[in-house]
Amino acid sequence: MTAYTIDLEPIVKLTREQFYKLCAANPELKLERNANNELVLMSLSGGETSTWNSEINYDLGLWNRQSAAGITFGSSTGFSLPNGSDRSPDTAWIPIVKWNALTPEQRKGFLPLCPDFAIELLSPTDSWLKGMAKMQEYQDNGCRLGWLIDPKSKRVAIYRLDKPVEILQAPSSLSGEDVLVGFVLSLENIWSS
Repeated sequence: MTAYTIDLEPIVKLTREQFYKLCAANPELKLERNANNELVLMSLSGGETSTWNSEINYDLGLWNRQSAAGITFGSSTGFSLPNGSDRSPDTAWIPIVKWNALTPEQRKGFLPLCPDFAIELLSPTDSWLKGMAKMQEYQDNGCRLGWLIDPKSKRVAIYRLDKPVEILQAPSSLSGEDVLVGFVLSLENIWSS
């Protein structure tokens, strides 16, 4: 997925509300807004990446249904982060207590929080460095555990709150650690493709 950044500052300072309306008026586009108030346009994912992402979401959703620990989200969910950006990770999760603390109105729009867990799954044309920067942004905004998965290079960067990034080469699985207790994601099908 190739991403393009457009600086809107010379024309307009896009508010969160305006950005939400822009996304609602253009549902066929995948848009984000970074902390510099720049609009980020991303292309659609290819079949292979989309299939992997679907399976990852299914695995997380199945674990979550059994644990009843929180709420899972797919790649079209917007999160309004504390730093002012509006992001949409490929997979995300928050504890049930955070979901229950949201008002019905907040649940309908971009969620006004950072997910506790986030995954970014790189497409063949995605940049590892841009992916790392995005994951660092999640971590800086309170994400407790994050995985940047790079199928092309068979590597994973693990982001933990207040800890240095750990990079693994072709791990067979990843653990949800103390954030997603008991969740294990197998990566064998991604590495074998």
